[in-house]
Amino acid sequence: MIIAIIGILVGVLLGYFIPINISGAFSIYLSVAILAAIDSLFGGIRGNLEGKFDSVIFVSGFFGNSILALSLAYIGDQLGVPLYYAAIFVFGTRLFQNFSIIRRYMFKRM
Repeated sequence: MIIAIIGILVGVLLGYFIPINISGAFSIYLSVAILAAIDSLFGGIRGNLEGKFDSVIFVSGFFGNSILALSLAYIGDQLGVPLYYAAIFVFGTRLFQNFSIIRRYMFKRM
């Protein structure tokens, strides 16, 4: 668990100090991919708290969800239909569900 926290902190610090400019055309793709990655991260934390964490499932879900979300956004962009809303809805819902379960586990441990 401490390795994950250190990894998150290093990633945030790198993102803060290394300026990368993303054009507006790719902002939808990046936001959907970040949302999918955060959803996978919260799912991994939840799995760890439940004692069901599997690193293969976590890594495949992390990259698979991000690629699926990017694909939905790209196909929707090509068709002129905002399909990225589906990814935002699903990953946003799961993110809040996982956060509420993590919060309950943390309060039960106190």
